[in-house]
Amino acid sequence: MSTRRQLHLNAFIMPNGHHEAAWRHRSTRPTQALTLQHYVDIARTAERGLLDSVFLADTVALGGNVRHNSHSAFEPLTLLSALAASTERVGLIATASTTYNHPYTLARAFASLDHLSDGRAGWNIVTSGTRDEAANFGITRPDHSRRYERAAEFVELAAALWDSFGDGAVLADAERGIYADTDLIHRVDHHGEHFDVAGPLNVPRPVQGYPLLVQAGSSATGRAYAARYAEAVFTAQQTLEEGIAFYDDLKGRLADHGRSRDELLVLPGISPVIGSTQEEARRLEAEINAGIVPAYGLAQLSSMLDIELTEDQLDEPLPHIDEVTQGNQSRFTLVTELARREQLTVRQLIERLAGGRGHRVLAGTPEQIADDLETWFTKGAADGFNIMPPTYPQGLEVFVDTVVPILQQRGLFRTEYTGTTLREHYGLARPSAGHIATTTTSKEQAA
Repeated sequence: MSTRRQLHLNAFIMPNGHHEAAWRHRSTRPTQALTLQHYVDIARTAERGLLDSVFLADTVALGGNVRHNSHSAFEPLTLLSALAASTERVGLIATASTTYNHPYTLARAFASLDHLSDGRAGWNIVTSGTRDEAANFGITRPDHSRRYERAAEFVELAAALWDSFGDGAVLADAERGIYADTDLIHRVDHHGEHFDVAGPLNVPRPVQGYPLLVQAGSSATGRAYAARYAEAVFTAQQTLEEGIAFYDDLKGRLADHGRSRDELLVLPGISPVIGSTQEEARRLEAEINAGIVPAYGLAQLSSMLDIELTEDQLDEPLPHIDEVTQGNQSRFTLVTELARREQLTVRQLIERLAGGRGHRVLAGTPEQIADDLETWFTKGAADGFNIMPPTYPQGLEVFVDTVVPILQQRGLFRTEYTGTTLREHYGLARPSAGHIATTTTSKEQAA
């Protein structure tokens, strides 16, 4: 087995694919995305390709424009629990919001998934930035900084709850009639600004100690949060130079928290359009782009930028926006900078975003795709990649069957799983109890 540093690959699952017109493509069957078997097949393909993990995004609102795009966003923890029974090794990462959940119930759900999957659970921590999500919970959307303040208390409390049912507490000593060592189980008694929780958790400590902690925000606040808590970061950069700058900035923040650079993995998103030749790849890209519905793209772009764009503006430059959104700030910056840098009209910007919502779209041969991934990996812009196929299931199948073997031949990717847990796949240690110390000030301390 090679001891050379190897990259990590995650399959980002969307019902029919990441391109907004995927549901219209001849290779997809949109209604299949409402069935469990569809996702079982995708997860098994990822496992066949020895990928580290699969990942489900989530929002708690319908969002977008369902008139022009398929939508079957199942609740991720529910779906991944089903996939745990249909796979053996591939990691299972679910998105869950710190703004619209409670630490006790979410800590319990992730501990349950980790046990049921034998240590393959991961949590993609989001703060949920859209107005539609807030409206579903009867509140006004909290501002960006306020959401991250709550998220800090949330993850620290979740960690305290996972630690509250200590390692080795379950004895199951039938002869003595002692099931658990209660000296290893303790209350949390957390009294913070956002939460009051007694504890302990009613599920034993997860197999992995904590589920793998993932984060996707790249704003200044998001980077600070990631440096403190995250173990993998899903991110979007358009150029190698931007990728290197983000990688160095984020890794450079870790020392402030007593962490080494290898304790956090940076995984940019890429959407590969793969053909046997460059010409075929470009033809496939044009074919799927032909399914774009401008009204859908306008709705998506308007939501992303927190402004109202109309069809009259399609062939005009993106208008100047005075105020940065209180929603997803990193994506706002990426999109507005892309439009300015390349002097794109609104219509051209919609087409550029259709395949990856700001992530890079790579159209080329398997060798060209592998070359690009290797460059970003070896130049210090990535520890691996969040693979976002334009269509499912075909796009992932082609990537696994054509690109993965090239990466393996180059010694850049595993040829077998050497561990059983998600943390082992990512080369990350199992945290001891207290690994995430509580730094939020309790109401009692403040008094």
